[in-house]
Amino acid sequence: MNSLLTSLTLSGWSPDRWQRSSLLYRLAFGRLQQWRSDSLLMSASEPLGMALVAAVLVVAPFVSTTLVGVLLFCCIAFFGLLTLSDNTRFGLTPIHTLVVLYWAVSSLAMGFSPMPRVAFSGWIKLTLYIGLFFLAARVLRRSRLRAWAIGIFLLVALITSVHGIQQSIVGVEALATWTDPTSAAAEATRIYSYLGNPNLFAGYLIPAVGMSAAACFAWQRWLPKLLAIVMLIVNVSALVMTYSRGGWIGLVAGGFTFTLLLVWWWSDRLPSKLRAWALPGVVGLSAAMVLLAVAIVPPIRDRVASMFVGRGDSSNNFRINVWAAVIDMIRDRPILGIGPGNSIFNKIYPLYMRPKYSALSSYSVLLEVTVEAGLIGLFSFLWLLFVTTYQGITQLKRLREVGHYDAFWLMAALASGAGLMAHGLFDTVFYRPPIQALWWLMLAIVASFYTPSRPALDEA
Repeated sequence: MNSLLTSLTLSGWSPDRWQRSSLLYRLAFGRLQQWRSDSLLMSASEPLGMALVAAVLVVAPFVSTTLVGVLLFCCIAFFGLLTLSDNTRFGLTPIHTLVVLYWAVSSLAMGFSPMPRVAFSGWIKLTLYIGLFFLAARVLRRSRLRAWAIGIFLLVALITSVHGIQQSIVGVEALATWTDPTSAAAEATRIYSYLGNPNLFAGYLIPAVGMSAAACFAWQRWLPKLLAIVMLIVNVSALVMTYSRGGWIGLVAGGFTFTLLLVWWWSDRLPSKLRAWALPGVVGLSAAMVLLAVAIVPPIRDRVASMFVGRGDSSNNFRINVWAAVIDMIRDRPILGIGPGNSIFNKIYPLYMRPKYSALSSYSVLLEVTVEAGLIGLFSFLWLLFVTTYQGITQLKRLREVGHYDAFWLMAALASGAGLMAHGLFDTVFYRPPIQALWWLMLAIVASFYTPSRPALDEA
């Protein structure tokens, strides 16, 4: 059983051993070391890399996808330059291996797509985001740079949340029909800030809530800690005001995950009689809080009730019809799917869609992965999630032994990933640039903590 777990989690794989024996590594890595040693620019290579990652986080909520794409390309180019001039070990992790596997399967899906040229654009987008992951995982290994990147993201998220709350106060006109007009919640003001869509805004705020919660513990001085508490309250309030059911599901999933990790972190400090009741107590208290919110807040009660009326809610009915068409698409191309990206989806989906139910994607991450890359792609994606979670928990155990406060960022990354996946199970915004960038950033943060042998964080 242990050997199977070791194989599934790639725990027995040694990146150092691969780097010493790989011809590809010797040919590609470190070829420009001499130039780097003489370059004034590259003497600050990792802060520059962090600045590129931060630039993506700063502009993503406010600008078009074109500028985000340019910045992502710059991230790939700079990562390539770092790799060619690297004078240290590259820092591969089991998470990197599974990311490469998922990219490789998606590449095969693009090659065997019924419209390879159309799928190529989706493959380019996926490659750009994976490039962000590689650069972020490389430069955020430094605790200080990781803290700076997270802090910049939290400040940007605070700006979007404040603007969203302002929309709730002064009123804002819906840019589309986001709520069933016959429901009791039809008159509720759904905020969307700068992102133009309340569901997209809710997805964007899920990592903001997780990271601001972590900042309450990771930031040690009282003034930053007070700022973190304000950020948490504002971000949670704004997310609730989106009235996004998927966003609320993500908030509950992420909050529950973060709370569980916190209780586990401090469980050894509890009296022995209370330790056995710690986790059941968290589950019971979390459920009670959710039920209380549903019971006493009418708009929340109405939105939650709409989840259980099936086709009686127009939004539910729309998703059910889209899912049925997507399952038909998967049934016809089950192995490698139709190829990555929304462009190929928009070409193939009309052949399967139910009348009057056009869609830009499958409204579910797992269905989207399967329709784009087939069952092989779904397997590689789920394997990536499993290994990321396992490695994150493994590194948390290491950090717990030394009592390092950076562990709270790792907890938040795991919780934010869980929240984004829970939201993505029922919505289409997962593949929009502001959320995709954050998704790959959360994976990169988990990977940045990876330490196969050393017991302390790499602060070099």
